[in-house]
Amino acid sequence: MSDSHLLRIVHRTHYAYAEPVTFQPHRLAVRPREGHDLRVESLLLGITPEADVVWTRDIFGNSIAHTHFREPGRELKFDVEVVVRRFFDPDAPPHPAQSPSPYPLEYDTLEHGIVVGYLTPVYGEETAVVKEWIKALPDPGDFPSAEHFVVKLAEIIHQKIGYQRREQKGVQTPATTLSLGTGSCRDVATLMMEVLRHLGIAARFASGYLDCAATRAARGSTHAWTEAYFPQLGWRGFDPTTGKRCTHQHIVTGTSHHPRGVMPVSGRYFGPAGAFQTLQVTVEFSTPVDEGLAKPAGVPIISGR
Repeated sequence: MSDSHLLRIVHRTHYAYAEPVTFQPHRLAVRPREGHDLRVESLLLGITPEADVVWTRDIFGNSIAHTHFREPGRELKFDVEVVVRRFFDPDAPPHPAQSPSPYPLEYDTLEHGIVVGYLTPVYGEETAVVKEWIKALPDPGDFPSAEHFVVKLAEIIHQKIGYQRREQKGVQTPATTLSLGTGSCRDVATLMMEVLRHLGIAARFASGYLDCAATRAARGSTHAWTEAYFPQLGWRGFDPTTGKRCTHQHIVTGTSHHPRGVMPVSGRYFGPAGAFQTLQVTVEFSTPVDEGLAKPAGVPIISGR
């Protein structure tokens, strides 16, 4: 039987500008995805300058906040505090049973219309480069199941691509990551997603948080990994940054067929050239000491401070 575990997540994104600028609407993918394994107990969203917030669900089922600002400002702040309840048994094996599906995978005909979007490479112009790299990989057909191979692929990417935290926007293309031999979590997640698609394994990009030592010490940031779809198991997460399967420590805020689809914060501003100064992003995890600290679901969202 699964146990219930509370977790508080504080995610701060602060931008600073040399002089007042005008903010266009911003898109936030910061609310954890709920399901059988996780429930959002409360969520508070503080925004500076004040903004009107409209929540929607995108085509992938992610909860998206659209913010519309009322005035210019020299700073832009998004402060998210969310309490989630996770359901897992700490004494159970860390990973469920393997998929019996052999490689190549055969997807149900009823799912073909959806699966094709997760089988089509994002960077089609780099097909030759990715396929050349695939030649050095083990044969997926030599593994007991397709899932065994995907685990091995995560390990290989972890071993061959050095981790490098990048503050720049966007992701590196697979060819760039392979050429440099380094990349951020979102870069290696994108590489793994593209490799799986070229091998006929449906894959998507996942964004969220990782419950680790850094986030427990208030030194964490957002995280990204890859999910693969298996006919009998559904979506399963794999983290090429760590070279392992995903566990309850991975908190998903959004999934998409494209890396840009679930950026935690995206939007534009208008102002003088060189107005932008700094960006600071911090993520902190903590365990509420009292179950009473978790407010009931549906607590009003605070917009503006």
